Amino acid sequence: MPEKKDFIYINEKHGIEYSLLIPYEESVEELAHILIIQFNLPIYIEKELTQHLRIFIEDRTNEYFEEISDQVVQKGKDHEIPIDDIVKNWEKLMREEIIEFGERRCASDEELFATAYHKLVHSPALETMLQLEHMYSKIVRQKTEEKNALIKKLSDSQSEEMNKAVDRLEQDMTESKINELVARHYESHSLLQGQLSSELDTLKEAQRREYREWVMQMLEQNQANSSLPTPSSPLMPVVPRNFQNTRANSRDQINSPLLEESFTIHLGSQLKQMHNIRILSADVMDLCSIHDDEQLSEPTPQLLQTALGLYSNDLSGLVLMTDNKIGSRLTQEFQEVCQQTTEFHFPHIEDQLNKISSIAQQHFKNPQNGSSRNSNSELLQTGDFYMTRHSNLAQVHVIFHMVTDDSIRGIDINSRHPVVLGLRHILKTACSNDITSLTIPLLLQYEMTEEMTINWCEKRAELVFKCIKGFMIEMASWGGSELKNLQFMLPQGISQAVFTSMTEMLPRIFKVCNPKILA
Repeated sequence: MPEKKDFIYINEKHGIEYSLLIPYEESVEELAHILIIQFNLPIYIEKELTQHLRIFIEDRTNEYFEEISDQVVQKGKDHEIPIDDIVKNWEKLMREEIIEFGERRCASDEELFATAYHKLVHSPALETMLQLEHMYSKIVRQKTEEKNALIKKLSDSQSEEMNKAVDRLEQDMTESKINELVARHYESHSLLQGQLSSELDTLKEAQRREYREWVMQMLEQNQANSSLPTPSSPLMPVVPRNFQNTRANSRDQINSPLLEESFTIHLGSQLKQMHNIRILSADVMDLCSIHDDEQLSEPTPQLLQTALGLYSNDLSGLVLMTDNKIGSRLTQEFQEVCQQTTEFHFPHIEDQLNKISSIAQQHFKNPQNGSSRNSNSELLQTGDFYMTRHSNLAQVHVIFHMVTDDSIRGIDINSRHPVVLGLRHILKTACSNDITSLTIPLLLQYEMTEEMTINWCEKRAELVFKCIKGFMIEMASWGGSELKNLQFMLPQGISQAVFTSMTEMLPRIFKVCNPKILA
């Protein structure tokens, strides 16, 4: 327990006495300034007072810890402390925290697969691997479409049957019979959906197992023959005759007009860091969904960058807005995008969300000391976020699910709003986990609403720009990876005038690098 000690300072003209809690962990300079104001002392004695304070605190702190150490040693001599348990605990900590004393263990299956995949993906086998993944994804998409078609067919037939039953309500149908019909429809619908979902999950697990076995076999073949497998593999599908025309049409679609603008900025006072910033207006799901044409026999180019960046130090992240319930309906569209193809590297999205939910529930039941969270709340709070990992999305590897509420729609939010502070924590987490590219919503939401006037958008964008700039400058002291690419996303369908206003505002807040023109 901290102890109170009386600090006495006397010089030729002044003398004070002040009680301090030892050990004192605050700023000594700040304490000296407080004492000068409190006791109305002249400012010129600040340096001398600070020196006396520092010496006093150091001496009393040493005495405090020496006294505690003597008490602990005496208790050890008197056998009041379980020395053996303390030694075992120290041994455990040394083994867990210091690699020199850690236990030698073999690499796990996940680590072996990650190493094998990383080696093959940076080799001529890349094209073959993408072809195999593409073939698997087409099978899953086909099964998913069949599942949706069967469920829709059943729903339509049930709706038609229900309408006929309601029309005969005054004839031979009663309310009890209609209730029985509703229960039977619900049971049939649930049974069919469960059966089809189970078949689809079984297919994905089989693909995942076959793919991982194939990758390990390719690595063994490489080690045995000192050569990597080439793209000339029987797994490559046959290219259709209309492949060239389809690819051209796809390219024309990709090159359609898009609201976007890119900048290169420098941040920092002395050692300046260069960052790439991009503003664009698009649907956030475009960064996740893989737009795959069924007629194409080759994977889309989006998968190439995703595959090369996986298990690297250049990961891509995306901030996705959600509510305070993990896996709620707000993220249903995102979950459907994740389920369109098989996840070969990480747990499926449902498993990740279930694990996050269980961890959150344990945290709610056993809150940490000093937490400001409501102990009775079993839901996430505004500004909280959780992360999911993905290898089957178009342009991102990590999703930051940020919790927001209706207050984000107001015009009067400031830099202390929980969502803004949550962005700071996300940037810090990104720097600590090799995420060098990050996409965030410039207006803190991805959909257009009625209150989003030009004035509202400008004020919100200015707030986010300034806060993110401050966070990025602060990143230099955090350590870890440097955020190289930052992408601000505006809702799809935003007007050209608002977009132009955003692009003109950014150079005024960030220092944009302009090329020098030599005469």
